[in-house]
Amino acid sequence: MAEDMSIQNYLAEGGMLTNPANVPPRYRAELLKLMATFVDSELAGAAGFADIINDGPGIKERIAAAKIVLEKTDNADKVLRIMGDFGADTVRYANHHPWTARLSREADIGTTRSEHDMRLAVFNYPLEGWGDAVVMNLLMGRAVTIQLGELRRVSYQPLAEAFRAIAPIEAHHAELAEEGMTRLLEDGDKTALQASVNYWWPRVAVSFGTTDSEKFDSLKAMGLRHETNETLRERWEADMAERLTKLGLSAG
Repeated sequence: MAEDMSIQNYLAEGGMLTNPANVPPRYRAELLKLMATFVDSELAGAAGFADIINDGPGIKERIAAAKIVLEKTDNADKVLRIMGDFGADTVRYANHHPWTARLSREADIGTTRSEHDMRLAVFNYPLEGWGDAVVMNLLMGRAVTIQLGELRRVSYQPLAEAFRAIAPIEAHHAELAEEGMTRLLEDGDKTALQASVNYWWPRVAVSFGTTDSEKFDSLKAMGLRHETNETLRERWEADMAERLTKLGLSAG
């Protein structure tokens, strides 16, 4: 960064920060919010999926589910360690929140966050059996893959590097879910799977957030966002519609 350039201008022109000591207060607050949302969503998602492992129809499926739980927890740890650089009590953080807490299946909370943590709203809803878990993992897995395409470009370099390492792992989780859907459809349980798609579709869609242009412009100026929530959501909708059509299902 040139000596006569402000941090704000440096970030607006695509600059990267590498040290917590150089981070402006507002940038720090938004960065910590971004990290907490990811960590809390990964830990809540892993906790919910852990409860469904033994519902897997075979050993292969249970191994895949257990691996997903392990890797999501590890992904959360990668980002939580960076939060630790900013002073977060990482041990207390991981153990303090009720990650298994869920609302009723019929609850409709939109984008409202949990009262306990920063998890995305979709992780407040319970899974209902193996097929439902596979559907949710596919829809949300593809959403996370698209969201990580954005997050891996954040202007805090250690976090961008962590997200680049996490991205292929999360993409593989979605691939496993798609394979699982194919096997379930071979057994002819299409009606139940379509019902799950209809249930999870709107709940995953709102995980992309609102279309607040003023907020986006602020985050873009800090290098924490590059594409709008609407653009990312539309990309997910098109991607999922194509994948579901190939499976013989329809978008929710």
